[in-house]
Amino acid sequence: MFSAIEMIRTPLLMASELTKRARTDRRILGLCVLMTGACVGAALPAPRENQPQAVVAGGADRSAPPATQAVSNIAGVPVRGQTSFSPTTVTENFATTLQRKQNEKTRTLTRQTALLEERYDLSDTPSKQFKMDRAKPLQEGVRVKLPAGMTWEKLSDMSPDEIREKGMFPLGFRPLPHVDHPEGGMVFPQTHIDDVLRQVGRDLARFDVSFDLPDRFLPEFPPAIYLTTRPELGDVSQGKLVTLDNYYEMFNGILNPKQLDGLRLLVSPFPQQQFNATEDRRSMRPSLGVTCFDCHANGHTNGAFHLVGDIRPQEFRRRLD
Repeated sequence: MFSAIEMIRTPLLMASELTKRARTDRRILGLCVLMTGACVGAALPAPRENQPQAVVAGGADRSAPPATQAVSNIAGVPVRGQTSFSPTTVTENFATTLQRKQNEKTRTLTRQTALLEERYDLSDTPSKQFKMDRAKPLQEGVRVKLPAGMTWEKLSDMSPDEIREKGMFPLGFRPLPHVDHPEGGMVFPQTHIDDVLRQVGRDLARFDVSFDLPDRFLPEFPPAIYLTTRPELGDVSQGKLVTLDNYYEMFNGILNPKQLDGLRLLVSPFPQQQFNATEDRRSMRPSLGVTCFDCHANGHTNGAFHLVGDIRPQEFRRRLD
């Protein structure tokens, strides 16, 4: 027998481990190449520890919101927001929201495309030697662009202070913003959207934004699954994306009851801010929500992104794969 806590703990530990691996990958890959969305960057405010602390003048109203008393040195962003919470009152109906966000979509995507092209070499240069599990080639070469006239050799000869003073720090090593950073929310690659829609009829497409990175920089889809408890089986994914429709037939008799029910939770949809049944959603139709495996496809990654939830105000939140 096993407890409900153990059932919940299993998927949480898996999600935690996946997040740690994604962060580790970002640090490694960000040094030289762009392979997935985790390693690209753009200009956002510096980390909180680098921000100046709010200073209240002697005669200031100390009961006023801190955001009105001081701003950071980054683009006028407040040191503290007026609140940690998003608005909880819906002020417009769905038809109005749909029209407004669709009108903004082209401008939003054009801006993000221009940002990516300014900072990265996104050309298709597949490796002839290095491939993923199912032979999808990795992309080769240094993908971060340098300022005009600058070379990596010249940059390596400059001191950190000189790089800062001359504005020569490569923009591609800065954090990458969400496609629509003020809005945020989960955004999924088209390959994943199509497969989930085909299998279970859940539509993960958003009417306001689309995925921004070329497919050649994403992990192959769907990814393979290797069980540490049954290594002799090799890839147990059968080349399929694991969903609520197929998980039982795929893993019954291979996983134990606790693992099988933990997997059920990982492929069960739950309402989320952009995917729900209310008028405050970003899917065309009311949605059952998203699953853990929508972001962590087959326990791996598919490049889907969101914003971290542990930072306020919104401008300071980091894009998270």
